[in-house]
Amino acid sequence: MKQYIVDAFTEKPFSGNPAAVCVMDRWPKEEYMRNLAMENSLSETAFLVREEQGYHLRWFTPGTEVELCGHATLASGYVILNRIEPDREEVVFDTLSGKLAVRRNNDLYELDFPIGEAKEIPVTDAMERAFGIRPETAVLGIDLVCVFRNEDAVRTMNPDLSLLQKLPGRIQNATAEGMNYDCVSRSFCPKLSIPEDPVCGSAHCIIAPYWAAVTGKKEITAFQASRRGGTLYCRIKEDGRIAISGKAVITAISDILVRPL
Repeated sequence: MKQYIVDAFTEKPFSGNPAAVCVMDRWPKEEYMRNLAMENSLSETAFLVREEQGYHLRWFTPGTEVELCGHATLASGYVILNRIEPDREEVVFDTLSGKLAVRRNNDLYELDFPIGEAKEIPVTDAMERAFGIRPETAVLGIDLVCVFRNEDAVRTMNPDLSLLQKLPGRIQNATAEGMNYDCVSRSFCPKLSIPEDPVCGSAHCIIAPYWAAVTGKKEITAFQASRRGGTLYCRIKEDGRIAISGKAVITAISDILVRPL
């Protein structure tokens, strides 16, 4: 079985968000996929199998299977469109979140994702204790998005992961208006056994629409201010979905020697 390590939402190796992409002939047992994801110790390992009408794609963190992942979908699309079927311009994946397309757009790879439903909720003392700074606004959907007063507050914060784990949402995101970007964000995922996701595409299904509503823009350029960093180009579509684009680069290709269970 081939495994590709792809840095997503960047064109520079060893930045962006690394994902492992495993291309398989058939599905192994779930235990095998969980063990390999733990062995990789990346925020996501993607597993995909060719089917009659496309590819079936599943994502595993070191702790659990997830329903939606942006950077590992972009990484999977990059592998298919460059290494497996380089003559194609688009690939569609069958996932737990429905059909997700990745298409080549010059030097970018564009994801077609659903916009995350979210509503504003009260800011709480628990949020302030967890992040170490009191948010100005809080929005909750599948993920929690806390909005802070400025970019520096987001870049320099050192949240308490044990307290973040007690807050609502799958992922706890911090965001603010950017100085050189429309928004700057960080994504913390202690519930998924990931202290901080370097660049979280799925979180921007809520973050980007929030800033689009605030700014009145349909296109949002977002920067994930993790240690590795990465840029996401987000476009709100008329059909109620969001296009999230980024670059990617392969840093390693390996053979997995342990036979699937």
